Amino acid sequence: MFSDQIKIQSSLPHSLYRAQQIKDFEALAAEQVGTSLYGLMNRAGQACYEVFKVHFPEAKNVLVLTGEGNNGGDGYIFAAIAKEAGLGVQLCQVGDASELTGDAAEARNAWRVEQGVIDGIEQADFERADVIIDALLGTGLLGTVRAEYQRLIHKINQTEKSVLSVDIPSGLNADTGAIKDVAVNADATICVVGLKQGLFTGRSAEHCGKVYFSGLGVEEEFEALCENTVLRATYADICGYLQPRTRTSHKGFFGKTLVIGGNVGMPGAARLSSEAALRCGSGLVKVLTLPENILTILAGRPELMGEGADLGNLDSSAIRDWATVLVIGPGLGLDEWAQTLLDYALASELPTVVDADALNLLVNKPAWKDNWILTPHPGEAATLLGCSIRQIEEDRFSAVRNLQRSFGGVVVLKGAGTLICDGKRVYVANVGNPGMASGGMGDVLSGIIAGLLAQGLDSLQASILGVSIHGLAADAAAESDERGLLASDLFPYIRKLVNP
Repeated sequence: MFSDQIKIQSSLPHSLYRAQQIKDFEALAAEQVGTSLYGLMNRAGQACYEVFKVHFPEAKNVLVLTGEGNNGGDGYIFAAIAKEAGLGVQLCQVGDASELTGDAAEARNAWRVEQGVIDGIEQADFERADVIIDALLGTGLLGTVRAEYQRLIHKINQTEKSVLSVDIPSGLNADTGAIKDVAVNADATICVVGLKQGLFTGRSAEHCGKVYFSGLGVEEEFEALCENTVLRATYADICGYLQPRTRTSHKGFFGKTLVIGGNVGMPGAARLSSEAALRCGSGLVKVLTLPENILTILAGRPELMGEGADLGNLDSSAIRDWATVLVIGPGLGLDEWAQTLLDYALASELPTVVDADALNLLVNKPAWKDNWILTPHPGEAATLLGCSIRQIEEDRFSAVRNLQRSFGGVVVLKGAGTLICDGKRVYVANVGNPGMASGGMGDVLSGIIAGLLAQGLDSLQASILGVSIHGLAADAAAESDERGLLASDLFPYIRKLVNP
């Protein structure tokens, strides 16, 4: 059992922080509760030991690998506690242990008082260890990983031994979730004081394992001191946006969604988006598409409506006289027909979800609107910002903020750890799985968000809840198998999730 200080993955705090924020405010938070940074280090070592005992209950021998900073000091404290508890402990220090300073040196001295031996990394007995404690780099990583640490991290990963990382897997950027060189593959991570935002997006899902958290007794004080602009978004907290319907409800209460798209050979994209809007509860949904696509779309889902988009006879009636919400982009294409329809849609003042090809076309005629929602994947984001996909993924938080500043509204940057930005805060949704790497998933998301807009949610609410529903539906659909998951497999689960 954990103490009250340890939070498991299902009950983690919502606030996320940058490493510099932790560095700036943890000492003041500690002072407010009558302790010191060394006191927090002792608590961190104890929290690490608690997680170790619960996550690896059968482990008898542990290899503690310590770096040259305070993360290494946490490892020394853990080693002393584990040794006193009767475990077999080998502690190996990168570099010269005599050169440690500050709190890390004090932790080293405490370990020596316990007759603890400090070995060099070359003496590490990986074979004997049941679990490796990664206390190498922590949040202090800046730039590239030094060669000696790279070699050690590669060796940790090659052993295939169980690993518990202290605060963050070594090599993973605490602010971005990016990896410059190499990072530890942990089975579990115990994060302390404040959750680091890099644990929840980018490459983090491959390296963190199960995330635990301990505020070390200063969580409330730290949060009061530190301005927070990044939050975890969880379905349990936001599903209340959808209130039960009255017994006298009818379809006119829940909006009319117009999906614009479906160019030659791509009616399926418009069909997926429009059906998703229906499954989310939009009262009526119509597809504005090539006339020859209407039969194909309606044959599989007769509850939809269709209207032909003929450039020679295109007027504003579909928008002006009918729709309350627009989706533009699924299967839109990049030709003259597509550009004309995008201009047609953006001339409206209606709330609009802009996705897929519409995002690529937007580069030719940049605009800024308060009431639209842009839903780019990293490739589309790179096109919009005129940079590479690699640059987007190296700092997803900066990318989503830059997109919102450039285009306005709400921006949903899709990917592992989807980010939602309204210009004030960034929200992180940790849902979804690799099975979602298949065609049509983005079309379904655009329809979900539009369907929620149609029912009266604002742009931010619809985006956060839409991303959560989309990812959780995919997780449910892929519970037994991820590979081969289809976008349409999500529909039964979407319906359950919009009826919390």
